[in-house]
Amino acid sequence: MVRTLYVGNLPWSTGSEDLEEVFSRHGQVISSRVIRDRQTGRSRGFGFVEVKEEDAGTIIAAMNGVELGGRVIIVNEAKVSEGHNA
Repeated sequence: MVRTLYVGNLPWSTGSEDLEEVFSRHGQVISSRVIRDRQTGRSRGFGFVEVKEEDAGTIIAAMNGVELGGRVIIVNEAKVSEGHNA
């Protein structure tokens, strides 16, 4: 199974590849993506990382509150929106 983690307070310069590189040090990363503004293409300061279910707790514990690019990031399990399937 796969768990999706929310990653907030990202530095504007952080890309999806950066997330994958940093998070993969603590467990298996399936995919990563930084959310970008549709009009400007600029990072919105948050993203999502999909990880193996058995690695989720370890990765959250290791990465939540860590400094990345001068900012302290927030990492927790992503909430599923109403009307979307997990």
